[in-house]
Amino acid sequence: MPEKTPDSSQDPSAGAAAPRERIIKKYPNRRLYDTNTSTYITLAEVKQLVIDGEPVMVRDAKTGDDLTRSILLQIILEEEAGGAPMFSEAALANIIRFYGHAMQGYMGAYLEKNVQMFSEAQARLAEQAQGMSPDKWAQFMQLNSPLMKNWMGSYAEQSHNAFAQMNEHMQRQTEQMLEAFGLKKR
Repeated sequence: MPEKTPDSSQDPSAGAAAPRERIIKKYPNRRLYDTNTSTYITLAEVKQLVIDGEPVMVRDAKTGDDLTRSILLQIILEEEAGGAPMFSEAALANIIRFYGHAMQGYMGAYLEKNVQMFSEAQARLAEQAQGMSPDKWAQFMQLNSPLMKNWMGSYAEQSHNAFAQMNEHMQRQTEQMLEAFGLKKR
């Protein structure tokens, strides 16, 4: 049976305020071992930990390499293949086109910020919807309802602001780069 990892209280880099990460070890036989519960778990259980907001880190049991991103991508791949995909082929193709492009870093940050804002908006929506009757909820969910328009308008405004900030940041970096080459913006 795999050994337990030392707890984060022995790790000097562990922050006092940060929640302790759930360490999952991935073995060569593709099995996942949860060091917190000392049990083997499935990819579906890792997905549920993520859904529940648990900070998860997946490590290669042999090398210690961080495999978290590849496991999260595997979960996304299974979700995309399993019924109602979130991304269209066109969206996926556009994301692929940004790899290796000068805008790659900006696109990742932009998508991350938008997903975060959407999650926060969804949480506020869920909070406001508590105690709503099914009839009121159905009214709210109609795209032409004033509440839905307000909610979507707020999200769209935040998304626009995030894009504007990214654009300003790119302009500043471009100006700095041109100045470094002895060229000035006219």
